[in-house]
Amino acid sequence: MDVVERAAKLFDCVVVAVASNDAKRPLFTLAERRRMAVRALESLANVEVDTFDGLLVQYAQQRGACAVIRGLRAVSDFEFEFQMALMNRKLNQRLETIFMMPKGAYTFLSSKLVKEVARLGGEVSPFVPAHVEKALKAKLKPRRR
Repeated sequence: MDVVERAAKLFDCVVVAVASNDAKRPLFTLAERRRMAVRALESLANVEVDTFDGLLVQYAQQRGACAVIRGLRAVSDFEFEFQMALMNRKLNQRLETIFMMPKGAYTFLSSKLVKEVARLGGEVSPFVPAHVEKALKAKLKPRRR
């Protein structure tokens, strides 16, 4: 959300594109993830949430996008994101990739960590909107010892 809020200040229109990716096993369905993103970002007038399946560069081209914004939390993200940006440039030379760093307070966060804290019954409210916290708690019943 931090990156989207800052991107919304730089661009006239920002599309948060929620991907369908069979290689990953997301906790929530594509429709659930879209609904949560819409609710989380509803206060940003120039931000819309959409879903796509397939190559990001093809989706971006269909939408008439000039740039893809990617968040970089840590150096460990950079190598993968750099390779992805170079491949995307090879596939579509007109599409730029812009890397944005999150606020320092969020650099350690990942969906995997948040889900694990929630799964173990920990407090995730500092990291996600209230409706997402509620959805996580409903989906992930804490393990009993």
